[in-house]
Amino acid sequence: METTIKNINSLEKETMRKVILRIIPFLMVCYLLAFIDRGNIGMAALQMNHDLGISPKAYGFASSLFFISYFIFEVPSNLALQKFGARKWIARIMVTWGLVSASTAFVQGGPSLFVLRFFLGAAEAGFFPGVLLYLTYWVPSAYRARIVAIFMVSIPAASFIGSPISAMLLQIDGTLGLHGWQWLFILEGLPTVLLGFVCLFFLTDRPEQAHWLGTEQRDWLSARIQKDRAESKLISHVSLWKLFRSKEVLGMALVCSTASGAGTVLGVWQPQLIKSFGLTVMQTGMVNAIPYLLASVIMVLWGRHSDRRNERRWHTAIPLLMIGGGMVCAQLTSALLPTIALLSCVLIGAYSFKGPFWALASGWLASGSAAAGLAGINAASNLIGGGLMVNVYGWIKAETGSYALALLPLAILAMMSVICLLILDYQANRSSPVVGCTKTV
Repeated sequence: METTIKNINSLEKETMRKVILRIIPFLMVCYLLAFIDRGNIGMAALQMNHDLGISPKAYGFASSLFFISYFIFEVPSNLALQKFGARKWIARIMVTWGLVSASTAFVQGGPSLFVLRFFLGAAEAGFFPGVLLYLTYWVPSAYRARIVAIFMVSIPAASFIGSPISAMLLQIDGTLGLHGWQWLFILEGLPTVLLGFVCLFFLTDRPEQAHWLGTEQRDWLSARIQKDRAESKLISHVSLWKLFRSKEVLGMALVCSTASGAGTVLGVWQPQLIKSFGLTVMQTGMVNAIPYLLASVIMVLWGRHSDRRNERRWHTAIPLLMIGGGMVCAQLTSALLPTIALLSCVLIGAYSFKGPFWALASGWLASGSAAAGLAGINAASNLIGGGLMVNVYGWIKAETGSYALALLPLAILAMMSVICLLILDYQANRSSPVVGCTKTV
C-alpha cells in the first residue's frame, strides 16, 4: 500500500512538473506582452498627450474605451475559445491585438486614439479568462492559486520590464521622422504578432492530446481534472442569463473590480504622477518599475502561502485592505519616497489578490459555467475598475489638480469589496461546505 502511494505521488509530481514547465512560462510571456501593449499608453502619454494636444479628461476617456469594448466582447470571445480550442483562439487574439497596438503609432489626435483603444480592447478580449479556463483543463484545483499567481506575475512584470524599455524608446524621438511614442507602440506591438503565430505550434488544447506526456501521465491528469469537475460547486451549470443575474457572479465581479481598478488606474496614471515630482522621462521609467518589482515577488509568495494553508478568504481580503489603506494614506504625503512606498503597497495588494481570488472563483463555478462565468467576472470587474475608475480619476485630477485625491474613490470601492467578499464567503460556507469554500479551496 505504501509503495502504491509513493508511486502515485511520484507520478503526480512528474506530471505536474512537465505541465507547469511546458505551459506556464509560455503563457506568461504571452500575457507579459499583452500587458505591455495594454499599458504602454501610460509611458507614451508623457510625450503623446503634449504632441497631440490630449487633455487629462480625453486621455482618461481614451484609456477607458479599452475596457468598454473588452466588456462587450469578453464573454463571446471566451465561448469561442471553448468552441474552437485554446491553441487557435489565443493565437487569433494575440495577432489581432499586436497589430492594433502597433497601429496606435499613427493616431492623429483624440478621435483616432479613441477608435484604436476601443479596437484594442475588442482584440484582447477573452485572453485572460481564456487562459484561466485553459488552466482548468490542465491544473488540478489544489495547485491553482499558486499557478495562477505565477502566471499573473506577468502583469506587474510587464510594467517592471516595460517601463524602462518604454522610457528608452521615448528617447529615440525624431528617428526616421517618427516621435518616440510612435516607436514605442510599433516596437512593442509587433513581437506580439510573431508570438501569436508560435501559439499555433506550441499549445495543446487538452491533456488527452499531449504527446509530450506519457500515457500513464495523461491518464492520471485527465482523471484528476475530471474528479475536480465532478465536485459540488456553489454555482451549478445554468443558462447565461441566469448566470449573469446570479448574486454570486455579480458579487465576485465587484470584489475583483478593486484590484482591477487599482492596477489599471496606476498603470495609466502612475507615470504622470511620478514625473510630477520633477523627474526626467528616463528617471520616471526606472522609478515606475520599483512597485511592480516588489509586487511581482510578493504575489507569488502569497499565492503559494494560500495553497499551503488551504485558505482563500483572508488571502483575498487582506490584499483588498492593503489597496484601500495605501490609497487613503496617499493623502497624507507629498514627498516622493513615501508616495512610492504607498504605491508599492497598493500594487502589492492588487496583484497578490489575484491568485487566491481566481482560485476561489473557479472553484465556485461548475465546469459548464466556467467559460462564461470567468469571462463575465473579469469583464464586469474591468468595466467597473478600468472603464469607470480610469475616467473618474481623470475627472478628479482635471478638476482638483491632485493625483492623490483622485485615488479616494478606489479606496471606497476597496472597502465595499471586502464587505461583499465576506458576505459571499459566509453564504458559501453555510450553503455548500465543499469545493468553493475556504475550508477546502
